[in-house]
Amino acid sequence: MTDLPPSLSALPFAELMGLKITSVTPEKVTAELPVRAELCTVPAILHGGAVMAFADTLGAVATVANLAPGHSTTTIESKTNFFAAIPAGETAQAETTPLHRGKTTMVWQTRITRADGKLAAIVTQTQLVLAPRK
Repeated sequence: MTDLPPSLSALPFAELMGLKITSVTPEKVTAELPVRAELCTVPAILHGGAVMAFADTLGAVATVANLAPGHSTTTIESKTNFFAAIPAGETAQAETTPLHRGKTTMVWQTRITRADGKLAAIVTQTQLVLAPRK
């Protein structure tokens, strides 16, 4: 992953997947995911669950980039539309942008594209903002 604050660099599942975050701002997160055999279903295309996990991670990172100190987040809703398969050997690209950034929830849209630029999926997710524990 790229140089991230400690709260964003502790993403063991993302590392297991091979996810690489390429940029983080409060307005946008970008990342890429090399599509290797371990992430695929038959016939050698990126598994839908891997697509959703990719987007879920980016929505959480985007939320954390917008949180006040001490706050945290959890996903409370996620919807995925699939448009095209991403073959093994390619690198999926993703861009996450806000649809809503409120005090108690944030809603993010992640657009995932293939190497040829074709839209593969759109994921819309809602993150709950959790206040610091006392």
